[in-house]
Amino acid sequence: MRYDYVGVLIYLVLAVGFVLIGMTAQRFVSKFLRTNKPSAAKLSPYECGEEPVGGTSIRFNIRFYVMALVFIVFDVEIVLLFPWARVFTELYPYYRMTLFWDMLIFVGILALGLAYIWAKGDLEWVKTFRKHLSPAEKVARTPSKKEAV
Repeated sequence: MRYDYVGVLIYLVLAVGFVLIGMTAQRFVSKFLRTNKPSAAKLSPYECGEEPVGGTSIRFNIRFYVMALVFIVFDVEIVLLFPWARVFTELYPYYRMTLFWDMLIFVGILALGLAYIWAKGDLEWVKTFRKHLSPAEKVARTPSKKEAV
């Protein structure tokens, strides 16, 4: 019983050792065989034969990241729902209800997160910033009946 996995351990050690020895050998051999002649053309980024324009540091709008994260979260949800639906049909009724409530809680948590970012306005592509007014400022800004006419 103790020695059942010795073969697997030996195989794993040999595989990792082979990879490490190969990487180390490649690094040393490439240092001796390559020529090192840096020039402006070699050090510039290649953009499909075009001359590079501008810097490489571009500031992206945070909305791109929010949309990407929302997509990934719901994509993972779908990946988890497909096997769940397959297993769900083959279970006994007691386990079926337990699994149903577990998945309902999971989807509910994700729905709450979606409702939060929706209410916060992070899903709007053209975001408008509204100044939060105190009740006194709201009353001062509303036109009176005489001004509205």
